[in-house]
Amino acid sequence: MKKVHFIGIGGIGISAIARFLKEKKYIISGSDIKQSALTKELANSGMKITIPHDASAISANKPDFVVYSAAIKENNPELIQAKKDGIKCLSRKEALPFILEGKRVFAVAGAHGKSTTSAMLASLLDGSVIIGAISKQFGSNMKYCESKNVIFEADESDSSFLNSNPYLAVVTNAEPEHMEHYDYDLDKFHAAYRGFLERAKLRVINDGDEFLSSLKIDSIRVKKRDISDIKMVLRDYEPYTSFNLKNLGRFEAYGMGWHIALDASLAVLAANCEIGLELVRERLKEYKGIRRRFDILVARQDYALIDDYGHHPTEIATTLKSAAQYAKLLGVSKITAIFQPHRYTRLKANLAGFKECFRGVDELIVLPVYSAGEEPNGLDLVAEFSAIDGASSVIFANKIERNGDFIEFSDNFGVRHALKDGLVIGFGAGDISAQMRGI
Repeated sequence: MKKVHFIGIGGIGISAIARFLKEKKYIISGSDIKQSALTKELANSGMKITIPHDASAISANKPDFVVYSAAIKENNPELIQAKKDGIKCLSRKEALPFILEGKRVFAVAGAHGKSTTSAMLASLLDGSVIIGAISKQFGSNMKYCESKNVIFEADESDSSFLNSNPYLAVVTNAEPEHMEHYDYDLDKFHAAYRGFLERAKLRVINDGDEFLSSLKIDSIRVKKRDISDIKMVLRDYEPYTSFNLKNLGRFEAYGMGWHIALDASLAVLAANCEIGLELVRERLKEYKGIRRRFDILVARQDYALIDDYGHHPTEIATTLKSAAQYAKLLGVSKITAIFQPHRYTRLKANLAGFKECFRGVDELIVLPVYSAGEEPNGLDLVAEFSAIDGASSVIFANKIERNGDFIEFSDNFGVRHALKDGLVIGFGAGDISAQMRGI
């Protein structure tokens, strides 16, 4: 029985791979820089977890090989020790061919919407699931079954999607992101997406994306005009979007907004390559969303509290449109956004977009940058965000706190605030979710 050690096991994507291999009877250990709800879950499942990284984890666990996340640097003590001991070390990207070997992979990629589309596809098709989000339907980022099918969320950030061996490839969009990996060369970036699609036998793409629509490659395509008569409804304060797709009839999916209809359309057309349309229509109703994507924590007639993973201007702007529609259905008018920027490099590269995407909110609370291991780059948050066009009020705070159903915080001047009415939505890929949930 082989032993695998994961460095950076607390990441949402790499933890899914660790869980998958554990189900395949590998002995799994791992480490991360700090404890989290996810590392606790992994430890409770029987994995030996070391916090923080320590070279002793390698000598104690004696792995046959090591897999490390993209966030791990060459000076990591465990990586150094493993190489010193002659243990084979693979990046997550390098490990994918081994992990997905012999599988029929239904791979979903894209700058935005890939987690939602992956989770939707996981509700439609039978097979194992490895995604970068927690599906509310099965309560994990991984589901294992004895099948050749694997629904896999493929990552373009380090071009690892090129190693995902797709049988069917879905691309939600190809908006430039993580350009540092592609030497800020748009041609390289687009070539990677083209290569991902060319590796697949079947392809489903969003034809509304400028680059994807230009590709001369045999694909099932979703054009904007293919989705019509979109309606949003509430059931027990939960949002649903119904829509017509091409000439295939009406579908309904959990979530709110045009982007939900688009993601669902891509998943429906991909699943219909495998199973009948009526079964697809029924199974889509079983989809219950994913954690941290318009994740409604509290909802009633006068108040809603929502946690969202959005950390790019396009994602945030799209989600705020859905938030406005949801607020209208609830009958509330005030929208408060809480923003925790994620990574200094991303904030600097998209600064104009971040300042634009919050236009129209009634109140914006800005938290310190979640560095994700990056060094500060001198950008002054207060100077940049003090005056946001279209935002009635901008407040700066070090952190927020959950008190019952509500959010409270002290601003940078020590004034205490409580958010007890309207729609309150938090954005970020850092620890803002834990703050929103009072963890």
